[in-house]
Amino acid sequence: MRVVEPLPAMRDACAALRAERGSLAFVPTMGFLHAGHLHLVRVARERAGAAAMSIFVNPLQFGPAEDFTRYPRDEARDRALAEGAGVDLLWMPAQGTMYPERPLVRVDPGPLAAGFEGAVRPGHFAGVLTVVLKLLEVVRPDVAVFGRKDVQQATLVRRMVTDFDLPVAIVVAPTVREPDGLALSSRNVYLDAAARRRAVALSRALAAGVARFRAGERDAAALAAAARAALDAEPEVAVDYLACIDPATFTAASRADERSVLAVAARVGGTRLIDNVVLGEGLEGDVRAGA
Repeated sequence: MRVVEPLPAMRDACAALRAERGSLAFVPTMGFLHAGHLHLVRVARERAGAAAMSIFVNPLQFGPAEDFTRYPRDEARDRALAEGAGVDLLWMPAQGTMYPERPLVRVDPGPLAAGFEGAVRPGHFAGVLTVVLKLLEVVRPDVAVFGRKDVQQATLVRRMVTDFDLPVAIVVAPTVREPDGLALSSRNVYLDAAARRRAVALSRALAAGVARFRAGERDAAALAAAARAALDAEPEVAVDYLACIDPATFTAASRADERSVLAVAARVGGTRLIDNVVLGEGLEGDVRAGA
């Protein structure tokens, strides 16, 4: 595995690797890698002749009261995990490499970012799309792989690629979960033992909503209420939102179908977690860590 820091060197290395292997897949991350990231690499390697990864904690997507400074980082461990997963080219740019000057122009995420994560974290998706556009311009991959746990982000990235006519295929891979159902996240490291036990309530709530859907319920509000009731049974879980969402518009649905997404964000022991499920797939459509 080759590790690169300068931006021009990454651009040149990607072009050479694509010419050598025929195609290039790209996995953008913020590091502190876990099995979910490594699954994205496996998907990338299935889709192209070579796989590149970036590790960059993007300051533009963090609000002033969020966890940018304490976001978990372990560069040596990340290098070893990336190499073990089969990454061919790893880009680890410094902040000054990505933003040599304060960026004045950012991508406007538009109405798809108006609700849910966009409402709770103003400016977040402008920061996400700006850095993703920059990464895609440098790497110029044939395929870019994102995880479905960040479903609103994945929706916005797909729409940006469509609206800007970017020559890259966006693949959204299933969420990777612990055996007990907790969605993998770098922020899970913040959870103490008690909070870790309570955090499983998010996936239990999604499972309750899926069960009602499979029983024939199609009223989106009723499905969200069933999930919320399961979540409310767990003390010390503060819900930011829980809704059944139309994936095309990323607004609350009125009637649910198999494509509808049940999404939740909640604070557990001071740690904010997000999760979601596609109703037609259920949690068994996701990947279990170690499987």
